[in-house]
Amino acid sequence: MPEHNALVPASEIVQPLTLNDLCRVCGLNADWLIELVEEGILEPKGTTRTVWRFESTSITIVRKVQRLQRDLRLNIPGVAVVLSLADENAALKRRLQLLENDPRYAIWMPAD
Repeated sequence: MPEHNALVPASEIVQPLTLNDLCRVCGLNADWLIELVEEGILEPKGTTRTVWRFESTSITIVRKVQRLQRDLRLNIPGVAVVLSLADENAALKRRLQLLENDPRYAIWMPAD
């Protein structure tokens, strides 16, 4: 029988997590996760902490936040800025790739 506090691989979690579930899975305290919600890094569904539900992707986000804090020594607002810029950069790259593959925007060069 699995241990109650055993870590569960994020890829195996398919149902939304409560705040307590997320704390247990990530091995963190609720206060730190609440800070991430207040800063807009995590976006649970629900209006109050008792009914918050987090998608399993929140586990990946929490791990990114931990790495940024550990490796770059960023505070939580700094992490929020970095994650926002990374998301914007990824969106721009996707858009550029779409435009580069769209024949309407191709630049035709005359043959020599």
